[in-house]
Amino acid sequence: MLRVGVDEVGRGCLAGPVVACAVILPENFNDTRIIDSKKISAKKREILSKLLKEESLAYGFGIVCSNIIDNINIVKATKQAMHLAIQKLNHIFDEIVTDAVPLKNLNRPHIHPFKAEDKYREVAAASILAKVYRDKLMENFHYKYDVYNWFSNKGYGTKEHIVAIKKYGITPIHRKSFLKNV
Repeated sequence: MLRVGVDEVGRGCLAGPVVACAVILPENFNDTRIIDSKKISAKKREILSKLLKEESLAYGFGIVCSNIIDNINIVKATKQAMHLAIQKLNHIFDEIVTDAVPLKNLNRPHIHPFKAEDKYREVAAASILAKVYRDKLMENFHYKYDVYNWFSNKGYGTKEHIVAIKKYGITPIHRKSFLKNV
């Protein structure tokens, strides 16, 4: 059975997009290094991302920007990013697995167990690919808005990032709906 694993990163950030990845691994793929992206170092994620791009049957990304997040809310934006990622797959598959996010309007069976990245290697693979992709986006934004140090915090609400917001204001990629209490 070919399964699509789908996961997202960036839900809790103060700046930048939410990014989802959908990935299909070969049925016999069993690399034990592929675990939830939050449990491995950035350097290992980079290495594993390259491996996954080479070994996967298909993968796709869905990106939803901060303006849309502000307009529709983060939950709807996350689901939209996941749908976009799935739509980019150019391979047949039998089932879709997401990490605790139920999706509607799918043309395949869909399950969404809690902590799916610990149970399904495809979801863990999606978490790695999405994390590496989003981290690179935020590092690129850092060069335009370096006072926020997105090279380091990737848009999350670190003390340094919050101090920079208070000192310099917000940018076009900040999520205004997330900054009401900052």
